[in-house]
Amino acid sequence: MTMRNRIAAAVTAAASLALATPAMADTVVVTAAHMIDVLKGTEVDAPQIVIKDGRIASVGHKGDAVPAGAKTIDLGDETLLPGLIDMHVHLTVDPTISGYKALNYTPSFWMTVGVANAKKTLDAGFTTVRNVGSENYDDVGLKEGIEKGYIEGPRIVPATYILGVTGGHADATEFPPSITTDEYNIANSPEAFVALVRKVHKYGAEVIKVAMTGGVLSKGDSVGAEQVSPEEIKAIVDEAHRLGMRVAVHAHGTQGINDALRAGVDTIEHASLADEESFKLAKEHGAWFDMDIYDDDYILAEGEKNGVFPESMAKEKMVGRKQRETFRKAHAAGVKMLFGTDAGVYPHGTNALQFVKMVKWGMTPIEAIQAATKNAAEALDRTGDVGAIAPGRYGDLIAVKGDPMQDVTTLQHVAFVMKGGKVVERE
Repeated sequence: MTMRNRIAAAVTAAASLALATPAMADTVVVTAAHMIDVLKGTEVDAPQIVIKDGRIASVGHKGDAVPAGAKTIDLGDETLLPGLIDMHVHLTVDPTISGYKALNYTPSFWMTVGVANAKKTLDAGFTTVRNVGSENYDDVGLKEGIEKGYIEGPRIVPATYILGVTGGHADATEFPPSITTDEYNIANSPEAFVALVRKVHKYGAEVIKVAMTGGVLSKGDSVGAEQVSPEEIKAIVDEAHRLGMRVAVHAHGTQGINDALRAGVDTIEHASLADEESFKLAKEHGAWFDMDIYDDDYILAEGEKNGVFPESMAKEKMVGRKQRETFRKAHAAGVKMLFGTDAGVYPHGTNALQFVKMVKWGMTPIEAIQAATKNAAEALDRTGDVGAIAPGRYGDLIAVKGDPMQDVTTLQHVAFVMKGGKVVERE
């Protein structure tokens, strides 16, 4: 055998040995005093979580056998929960730059805002978010940057642009006719909306967001008036579902909510003026309500200073209390509920302030927690990877000091955050 052949044989043997010998797994074992099992709605004492290659391999108790070579993290007397999920955020929005103040900045500025807000959101314990509205496909860019490791942030389910009609909540209604704006997201017929659904899907949308009714922060429309027709929303839903995407609908007004539910939408955002028929339709179609019931406090306290239009302040005063009353009624009626804050309307990183409002307006603490974990995972169709501490799901964990099943304010002070088995925040 020549020297060249001997070297080739040695290389081949080494390669074969490498293939036959499994690589050393990146294994982490996390223990704490307690854990919230959101699937059962119970608290577990002395949990031990084994995470291998970013996913949970087993959930046991302290004292169970630990894999050889595993890194261990003992959180002492803290309580473990799955990483939280906010189903309604706008990462590229800063609430202190509202109304015409936003015209002081170039479009690329908002991506830098998104980078900062993504980090704040993750550090606050929200390891997954649904970003339901972003211009320039910025939320897709953030998702790509996070997944490639350039920046830190939560797992993002992007909607890209909010779809809407001419003159509606998703349109630029704050300018006179002499100023023209891009209308990438505007349509006025079922056929045109189908084309828009296909377009945003092509460029990275994983959920479709539609402005079904007027809104609080948009200028020149009534907060409750229906804007997208029943025929248009049906076309949107059918096309989105055909492409494997779910549909989130911005809807404050009763008629818009009910027409959207009849069309088969998956989530109703805001749902401020929903009625008994809305509750019946939601339960009949399996839709979720995603109600941002903390926002009212922030908008009324800080909105004028931040540049919110006077007419928007008036609309918030009209709708805020009614939305909270609707939340109580919807929950009592058995409508499926989610945790969605509309962060961007109020500061990112303070998302957990809403848990207190959800409990005040009818939920138990565990129900509020489940809205941001178990329920959110179901609504995202991602029960295989997020929303619970269970084998097979991502190693997305948070820990707090105290008992969140008794006091949800503990969720405002997250002491430990892990995403995919990697520690990103620890006090």
